[in-house]
Amino acid sequence: MTILVTGGAGFIGSHVADALLAEGHEVHVLDNLSTGRRWKVPEAAPLFEHDIRSDGAAALVAEHEYDCLVHHAAQMDVRKSVENPGFDADVNIRGLLNLMEVGIDHGLQKVVLASTGGAIYGEPEYTPQDEEHSLRPVSPYGVAKLASEKYLYYYQTQYDVATVALRYANIYGPRQNPHGEAGVVAIFTREMLGGGQPVINGPGEQTRDYVYVGDVVRANLAALTHNGSGVFNVGTGRETSVNELFRMLRAETGTNVDETHGPAKPGEQERSVLGYRKADHELGWAPQVPIEEGLARTVEWFRSRYTAEAT
Repeated sequence: MTILVTGGAGFIGSHVADALLAEGHEVHVLDNLSTGRRWKVPEAAPLFEHDIRSDGAAALVAEHEYDCLVHHAAQMDVRKSVENPGFDADVNIRGLLNLMEVGIDHGLQKVVLASTGGAIYGEPEYTPQDEEHSLRPVSPYGVAKLASEKYLYYYQTQYDVATVALRYANIYGPRQNPHGEAGVVAIFTREMLGGGQPVINGPGEQTRDYVYVGDVVRANLAALTHNGSGVFNVGTGRETSVNELFRMLRAETGTNVDETHGPAKPGEQERSVLGYRKADHELGWAPQVPIEEGLARTVEWFRSRYTAEAT
């Protein structure tokens, strides 16, 4: 297939692009490089530097008539979405529609959307949260991702385009950006290896479901070959508190930094953990990398990169 990976210069998208090329697909990357980096884009995948909302992006879809869109480009900062809901909706909703409106007239057959688990479900009524859990997004980012899922359902029913939304848990692994709001594993690892002092927000008992990026890549490949449409959680069903995560990373990095706590983030979700039974049953996907192994791989990558930067 010919596949367009949006956000393919980013953390997850670049890994997905690598895997699709390895599977023998023709892969193009669309990224405006606002947060993505050129060095993450596979050499065999041409990079087109456009914003997903732009006429240039629409023209690209029309020209190449892609079979499949794997959509990872997004405004992904929850805090920014609260500060500016209009901008969040403009990128995350209008950007998707810009690509879809052209794609449906130019041969698009399938769409895989990077959606969100915790930000859509909100605080759990039960755990692990499955796809039937109440949808109670409390941030504009979560609202926009839910709206994107609904728009894809519209295109599926009206234009017979197969659509799969993958509701991600907290993803970590090599190439994750250690700067900014997202990616506590990357932030902590970078601080520890660089001689800094990581700060845990609040008491640190808030839990998340951490899933390794390699497992997420496998979920994308499974979604592409899935004969149909649907919404699927991509998580491990295992809760890990921030305090536990800190201690595992401290042991893995071999550092002796103090367990330091700062102010809690206002409105931060206390728990999030995603069940993957539906993905296992319908996609044949289940997580394979336990958090201990995934953290070891991640720390090793950051250690090698930090050493390279220092020389």
